[in-house]
Amino acid sequence: MTNLKVLFIAKENDAYAEKAMAFLTTLYPSAICVTGKRGSALPAAIANWKGDLLISYLSPWIIPTEVLENAQLASINFHPGSPAYPGIGCTNFALYNNEKQFGITCHHMLPKVDTGNIIAVSYFPIEQNDSVWTLTQRCYVAISELFVKVMSELHESGKFAISSEKWQRVAYRRVELNALCKITSDMSEEEVNRRIRATTFPNMPGAYIELYGHKFNYTA
Repeated sequence: MTNLKVLFIAKENDAYAEKAMAFLTTLYPSAICVTGKRGSALPAAIANWKGDLLISYLSPWIIPTEVLENAQLASINFHPGSPAYPGIGCTNFALYNNEKQFGITCHHMLPKVDTGNIIAVSYFPIEQNDSVWTLTQRCYVAISELFVKVMSELHESGKFAISSEKWQRVAYRRVELNALCKITSDMSEEEVNRRIRATTFPNMPGAYIELYGHKFNYTA
C-alpha cells in the first residue's frame, strides 16, 4: 500500500522522531510531518488535514476527535507504556510498583486516551538500577523498532496486525502522577525511596514535601 495520504505527528527536536520520519518518507514520500512542543497550539496543518492514516509518535498534543475522524484508514498511536499502564506517568507508576517487565504499545486511537484496539506490544525487562530516565530511553528505542515493524507490515500487506492484548485499566491521570510525587512525614523510608525513584527525572519537578506552608523539592 504505497499511495496513502499520511500525517505524522511527533514532538520536535527528538532524534527518535526524526529517525521515524526519515523511514516513513521512504515508504510514503508525500507524508506530511508535523512536530511541536508541549503547550503549543495545535497547528493548522493538523486541524485541517484529511487523508488516510494519522500517526501519533510521542505527540505533544491530544488529537481532537474531529481530526481522528478525518483519517479514512486509521489513526494510530505509539504509547510509551504497556497495556497495564495507559495514560500519563506510565514509567513512573511501573517503577513505583516494582514491576519486573515493561513495554510499549501501538494501538488505534479513539477520542478517549489509550482505549483503542491494540495492534502490537513490545516487552522488555526492567533492570534493578533503572530510573525514570533510563526506562524512558529504553521505551524510545523500543518504539523506534516497533514503528519500523508496524509500518513495514502495513506497506506490504495493506493492513495492521490485530493483537490479542487488551488495556488492563483506565488511563492514569495527571492528578494521580502529582499525588505520587508528594512525600509526607508519616511515610516509611521504603515508601519515600520508592516515590523518589519513581518521580525523579532530569530538569523536571519530582518528589516534594510540604512543611509549614513551604514546598521543598527533592533534587538528585
